[in-house]
Amino acid sequence: MPNGEYLRYVALGDSQTEGLGDGDDTAGLRGFADRLAGHLTAVNPGLQYANLAVRGRLAGQVRAEQLGPALALRPDLATVVAGVNDILRPRFDAAEVAGQLEEMFAALTAAGTHVATVTFPDLGSVVPLARPLSPRIADLNDRIRAAAARHGVTVAETARPAAVADPRMWTTDRLHASSVGHERIAAALAHALRLPGSDDSWTLPLPPQPRPVGRSAAAELRWAATFLGPWLGRRLRGRSSGDGRTAKRPHLLPLSATPAAPQSPRA
Repeated sequence: MPNGEYLRYVALGDSQTEGLGDGDDTAGLRGFADRLAGHLTAVNPGLQYANLAVRGRLAGQVRAEQLGPALALRPDLATVVAGVNDILRPRFDAAEVAGQLEEMFAALTAAGTHVATVTFPDLGSVVPLARPLSPRIADLNDRIRAAAARHGVTVAETARPAAVADPRMWTTDRLHASSVGHERIAAALAHALRLPGSDDSWTLPLPPQPRPVGRSAAAELRWAATFLGPWLGRRLRGRSSGDGRTAKRPHLLPLSATPAAPQSPRA
């Protein structure tokens, strides 16, 4: 759209797009998609915004559950961000995950939607125990770039700035972006979409702070027991943090409108 004057924005994805790490389930989640909708609304106050993302979803589940509803909303802009949950699984096929993303790119762009996506930071720079996943992330990022190029999809290169390794960009679980991280992702997408008023300041380091004490091996093990262990346990039991949940904004509404609360997980 000329000057970024999009009328209907729909976000597809998992917990990152839902907004985990930026707010909470009691007060409400914000996240990069809500923040990007804010950038878009500043350009066009008439913007309508829907967010179909549900935490815990794999790329194939995003395609199966969210693509049809997204197409029915006839967006002129959509963000498609998924794949991290796949990367964390014991069995990972980068070609299969990228194929799921490309199916969404193809269907949305064929319907006249401008699609934007992101590349993923190297988790090994944030979580030392995740260093074995670095080749997976690099492979998927390369495939995302190639698929995006084939369909005219805008890519925000959030994988590249050194600032993504700053602990302040992440929550204590080190698996989800913090409010600062979500703000940077939204700014990266706004810049990639060339929205008026956007720039590359999102790539700059955060303000200096006292040098943190290095993480000990014991601290890493405590993190694994507190956060990684429960995550893996749910996967081994075939469960997900998104079980019983529905999208927080299933309908197009102005950003200022408060949607009905999404369904909570069943006990």
